[in-house]
This record gives sequence, structure tokens and C-alpha cells, in this order.
Amino acid sequence: MESELGYSRGMKTTIDIPEDALEEVLLHTRAKTKRDAVVTAISDFNRRRRLEKLAEQLGSFDNVMPLEELLRLRETE
Repeated sequence: MESELGYSRGMKTTIDIPEDALEEVLLHTRAKTKRDAVVTAISDFNRRRRLEKLAEQLGSFDNVMPLEELLRLRETE
């Protein structure tokens, strides 16, 4: 069974979350419930970690074409 956020019911657990941190997560996520705020924060954390790992695998680019040059090349084609 999936909820409105697209996740299925998982493990039920009890955790002690500092109230000020939870209030801030509620504010940033605009979640309607504490559960939705926590699930959104966990999902975002996991997404960021996956992106970090992907960036590590891809490395970095030393020679990136400036936007102006790219646009100029597109105009000439």
C-alpha cells in the first residue's frame, strides 16, 4: 500500500528527535505530518548521497565549454 508521497509502509519504529530539529524539517519540507517530514528528509538525504557517489565516479571536467560559446555554435549549425 503506497501513501501520497509514493512510499510504502515500512518498519515502524520509535525515535527521539529533538523538537526544534523536527520543527525545522516541517518548515523546510512543508510536510503536513511529522512522518511525512521525516520520510522526505530521509529520502532527500539518500538522494544527495547517491548524487555524491555519482559525482565521485564521474570525476570533474577541466575543460567545460562556456554557455556563450555553446549558444554561438548552435546558431551556426
